[in-house]
Amino acid sequence: MEIEAIRAAYRRYARIYDAVFGPILHPGRKQIIDALNCRPGETILEVGVGTGLSLPLYPGNVKVTGIDISTEMLEKARARVNEGGLSQVQAVLEMDAEDLRFPDSNFDKVVAMYVVSVVSDPSRVVEEMRRVCKPGGEIFIVNHFRARNPVIRLLEGLLSPLAKLVGFHPDLALEDLLEKTRLDVVDIRSTNLFGYWKVLRCRSSARGPRHLDADDATPTSTLEEYSK
Repeated sequence: MEIEAIRAAYRRYARIYDAVFGPILHPGRKQIIDALNCRPGETILEVGVGTGLSLPLYPGNVKVTGIDISTEMLEKARARVNEGGLSQVQAVLEMDAEDLRFPDSNFDKVVAMYVVSVVSDPSRVVEEMRRVCKPGGEIFIVNHFRARNPVIRLLEGLLSPLAKLVGFHPDLALEDLLEKTRLDVVDIRSTNLFGYWKVLRCRSSARGPRHLDADDATPTSTLEEYSK
Protein backbone atom coordinates (compact mmCIF):
# COMPACT_ATOMS: atom_id res chain seq x y z
CA MET A 1 0.00 0.00 0.00
CA GLU A 2 1.19 3.50 -0.84
CA ILE A 3 1.24 6.12 1.86
CA GLU A 4 -1.80 7.97 0.47
CA ALA A 5 -3.82 4.75 0.50
CA ILE A 6 -2.87 4.28 4.16
CA ARG A 7 -3.88 7.85 4.99
CA ALA A 8 -7.19 7.39 3.19
CA ALA A 9 -7.94 4.13 5.01
CA TYR A 10 -7.34 5.64 8.43
CA ARG A 11 -9.21 8.79 7.54
CA ARG A 12 -12.22 6.49 7.17
CA TYR A 13 -11.44 4.65 10.41
CA ALA A 14 -10.69 7.65 12.63
CA ARG A 15 -14.24 8.19 13.90
CA ILE A 16 -14.98 4.54 14.62
CA TYR A 17 -11.53 3.14 15.41
CA ASP A 18 -11.82 3.25 19.19
CA ALA A 19 -15.23 1.55 19.22
CA VAL A 20 -14.33 -1.13 16.66
CA PHE A 21 -10.70 -1.90 17.47
CA GLY A 22 -10.39 -0.64 21.05
CA PRO A 23 -11.74 -3.53 23.14
CA ILE A 24 -10.74 -6.42 20.87
CA LEU A 25 -7.10 -5.31 20.64
CA HIS A 26 -6.75 -4.04 24.21
CA PRO A 27 -5.17 -7.24 25.63
CA GLY A 28 -2.27 -6.91 23.20
CA ARG A 29 -1.69 -3.29 24.18
CA LYS A 30 -1.72 -4.17 27.86
CA GLN A 31 0.60 -7.14 27.29
CA ILE A 32 3.11 -4.95 25.48
CA ILE A 33 3.12 -2.28 28.20
CA ASP A 34 3.58 -4.91 30.89
CA ALA A 35 6.42 -6.52 28.93
CA LEU A 36 8.20 -3.17 28.59
CA ASN A 37 9.02 -3.31 32.31
CA CYS A 38 9.35 0.47 32.22
CA ARG A 39 11.93 2.14 34.43
CA PRO A 40 11.77 5.74 35.64
CA GLY A 41 13.05 8.20 33.06
CA GLU A 42 13.12 5.78 30.14
CA THR A 43 12.38 7.20 26.71
CA ILE A 44 9.88 5.24 24.62
CA LEU A 45 8.82 5.70 21.01
CA GLU A 46 5.48 4.30 19.91
CA VAL A 47 5.34 3.93 16.14
CA GLY A 48 1.80 4.15 14.77
CA VAL A 49 0.22 5.56 17.91
CA GLY A 50 -3.13 6.04 16.14
CA THR A 51 -5.81 7.54 18.38
CA GLY A 52 -3.60 7.02 21.42
CA LEU A 53 -5.50 4.13 22.99
CA SER A 54 -2.31 2.81 24.56
CA LEU A 55 -1.04 6.12 25.95
CA PRO A 56 -2.91 6.01 29.30
CA LEU A 57 -1.37 2.59 29.96
CA TYR A 58 2.20 3.90 30.20
CA PRO A 59 3.42 4.69 33.73
CA GLY A 60 3.76 8.34 34.63
CA ASN A 61 7.51 8.18 35.22
CA VAL A 62 8.57 7.53 31.60
CA LYS A 63 8.80 9.79 28.55
CA VAL A 64 6.67 8.67 25.60
CA THR A 65 6.74 10.00 22.04
CA GLY A 66 4.06 8.82 19.63
CA ILE A 67 4.10 9.12 15.84
CA ASP A 68 1.54 8.35 13.16
CA ILE A 69 0.87 9.17 9.50
CA SER A 70 -2.84 9.92 9.95
CA THR A 71 -3.75 13.50 10.79
CA GLU A 72 -7.26 12.48 11.82
CA MET A 73 -6.06 9.75 14.18
CA LEU A 74 -3.50 12.07 15.74
CA GLU A 75 -6.14 14.67 16.48
CA LYS A 76 -7.87 12.12 18.68
CA ALA A 77 -4.58 11.10 20.28
CA ARG A 78 -3.75 14.68 21.21
CA ALA A 79 -7.23 15.19 22.64
CA ARG A 80 -6.77 12.04 24.72
CA VAL A 81 -3.46 13.34 26.07
CA ASN A 82 -4.90 16.73 26.96
CA GLU A 83 -8.13 15.47 28.46
CA GLY A 84 -6.37 12.73 30.43
CA GLY A 85 -3.53 14.92 31.65
CA LEU A 86 -1.03 12.34 30.42
CA SER A 87 2.20 13.99 31.54
CA GLN A 88 4.25 10.97 30.45
CA VAL A 89 3.50 11.81 26.81
CA GLN A 90 6.19 14.21 25.60
CA ALA A 91 4.99 14.59 22.01
CA VAL A 92 2.51 13.22 19.46
CA LEU A 93 3.89 13.85 15.97
CA GLU A 94 2.78 13.33 12.38
CA MET A 95 5.52 11.26 10.79
CA ASP A 96 6.11 8.43 8.33
CA ALA A 97 7.14 5.23 10.14
CA GLU A 98 9.37 4.36 7.17
CA ASP A 99 11.33 7.62 7.56
CA LEU A 100 11.59 8.49 11.24
CA ARG A 101 12.93 11.98 11.84
CA PHE A 102 14.92 11.08 14.93
CA PRO A 103 18.67 10.64 15.39
CA ASP A 104 20.23 7.21 15.73
CA SER A 105 20.11 5.51 19.15
CA ASN A 106 17.60 8.01 20.51
CA PHE A 107 15.14 5.86 22.52
CA ASP A 108 15.49 3.23 25.23
CA LYS A 109 12.58 1.22 23.83
CA VAL A 110 10.61 1.30 20.59
CA VAL A 111 7.09 -0.09 20.24
CA ALA A 112 4.87 -0.81 17.23
CA MET A 113 1.30 -1.85 17.98
CA TYR A 114 -0.70 -3.18 15.03
CA VAL A 115 1.46 -1.28 12.55
CA VAL A 116 3.80 -3.49 10.52
CA SER A 117 1.00 -4.92 8.39
CA VAL A 118 -0.45 -1.50 7.52
CA VAL A 119 2.66 0.06 5.96
CA SER A 120 3.99 -0.26 2.43
CA ASP A 121 7.35 -1.69 3.52
CA PRO A 122 7.29 -3.54 6.88
CA SER A 123 11.02 -4.33 6.71
CA ARG A 124 11.85 -0.64 6.31
CA VAL A 125 9.77 0.22 9.37
CA VAL A 126 11.58 -2.40 11.43
CA GLU A 127 14.96 -1.08 10.27
CA GLU A 128 13.96 2.44 11.28
CA MET A 129 12.81 1.19 14.67
CA ARG A 130 16.15 -0.53 15.15
CA ARG A 131 18.07 2.57 14.04
CA VAL A 132 16.46 4.90 16.57
CA CYS A 133 16.65 2.39 19.45
CA LYS A 134 19.69 2.55 21.70
CA PRO A 135 22.11 -0.40 21.68
CA GLY A 136 21.01 -2.69 24.48
CA GLY A 137 17.46 -1.37 24.25
CA GLU A 138 14.40 -3.34 23.24
CA ILE A 139 11.96 -3.40 20.34
CA PHE A 140 8.40 -4.63 20.81
CA ILE A 141 5.92 -5.51 18.07
CA VAL A 142 2.34 -6.71 18.38
CA ASN A 143 0.65 -7.60 15.12
CA HIS A 144 -1.42 -10.05 13.14
CA PHE A 145 0.66 -12.36 10.96
CA ARG A 146 -0.43 -14.83 8.33
CA ALA A 147 -2.08 -17.84 9.99
CA ARG A 148 -0.54 -21.29 9.88
CA ASN A 149 -3.96 -22.90 9.59
CA PRO A 150 -4.41 -23.58 5.83
CA VAL A 151 -8.10 -22.65 5.78
CA ILE A 152 -7.56 -19.31 7.52
CA ARG A 153 -4.49 -18.71 5.37
CA LEU A 154 -6.62 -19.20 2.25
CA LEU A 155 -9.10 -16.59 3.46
CA GLU A 156 -6.27 -14.17 4.22
CA GLY A 157 -4.95 -14.70 0.70
CA LEU A 158 -8.35 -13.88 -0.75
CA LEU A 159 -8.40 -10.63 1.23
CA SER A 160 -4.95 -9.60 0.03
CA PRO A 161 -6.17 -7.79 -3.13
CA LEU A 162 -8.39 -5.66 -0.88
CA ALA A 163 -5.42 -4.40 1.15
CA LYS A 164 -5.88 -0.78 0.06
CA LEU A 165 -9.54 -0.79 1.09
CA VAL A 166 -9.20 -2.54 4.47
CA GLY A 167 -5.98 -0.73 5.33
CA PHE A 168 -3.67 -3.66 6.11
CA HIS A 169 -1.86 -6.62 4.59
CA PRO A 170 -3.72 -9.73 5.83
CA ASP A 171 -1.07 -12.09 4.42
CA LEU A 172 2.07 -10.73 6.09
CA ALA A 173 4.11 -13.76 7.20
CA LEU A 174 6.11 -13.62 10.41
CA GLU A 175 8.77 -15.91 8.96
CA ASP A 176 9.28 -13.57 6.01
CA LEU A 177 9.56 -10.51 8.23
CA LEU A 178 12.15 -12.17 10.45
CA GLU A 179 14.11 -13.41 7.45
CA LYS A 180 14.24 -9.96 5.87
CA THR A 181 14.97 -7.95 9.01
CA ARG A 182 17.10 -10.41 11.02
CA LEU A 183 15.45 -9.19 14.18
CA ASP A 184 17.10 -10.47 17.34
CA VAL A 185 13.94 -12.10 18.74
CA VAL A 186 13.88 -12.92 22.43
CA ASP A 187 10.29 -14.06 22.80
CA ILE A 188 7.10 -14.57 20.81
CA ARG A 189 3.73 -14.87 22.53
CA SER A 190 0.10 -15.00 21.45
CA THR A 191 -2.45 -12.38 22.44
CA ASN A 192 -6.00 -11.13 21.85
CA LEU A 193 -8.95 -13.20 20.63
CA PHE A 194 -7.99 -16.84 19.92
CA GLY A 195 -4.32 -15.86 20.10
CA TYR A 196 -4.61 -14.59 16.52
CA TRP A 197 -2.05 -11.81 17.13
CA LYS A 198 1.59 -12.20 18.17
CA VAL A 199 3.74 -10.19 20.56
CA LEU A 200 7.45 -10.04 19.70
CA ARG A 201 10.14 -8.87 22.11
CA CYS A 202 13.46 -8.17 20.43
CA ARG A 203 16.91 -6.93 21.43
CA SER A 204 18.53 -3.88 19.87
CA SER A 205 22.23 -4.23 19.13
CA ALA A 206 24.95 -1.90 17.94
CA ARG A 207 26.39 -4.79 15.96
CA GLY A 208 23.65 -4.48 13.36
CA PRO A 209 21.29 -7.19 12.04
CA ARG A 210 21.95 -10.67 13.31
CA HIS A 211 21.25 -13.81 11.30
CA LEU A 212 18.74 -16.35 12.53
CA ASP A 213 20.29 -19.73 11.82
CA ALA A 214 20.70 -23.17 13.31
CA ASP A 215 23.36 -21.94 15.71
CA ASP A 216 21.21 -19.13 17.08
CA ALA A 217 19.47 -20.94 19.93
CA THR A 218 17.08 -18.30 21.22
CA PRO A 219 15.37 -17.14 18.00
CA THR A 220 15.34 -20.64 16.54
CA SER A 221 13.67 -22.20 19.57
CA THR A 222 11.19 -19.34 19.65
CA LEU A 223 10.23 -19.90 16.05
CA GLU A 224 9.86 -23.62 16.65
CA GLU A 225 7.43 -22.92 19.49
CA TYR A 226 5.50 -20.48 17.31
CA SER A 227 5.16 -22.99 14.49
CA LYS A 228 3.58 -25.68 16.67
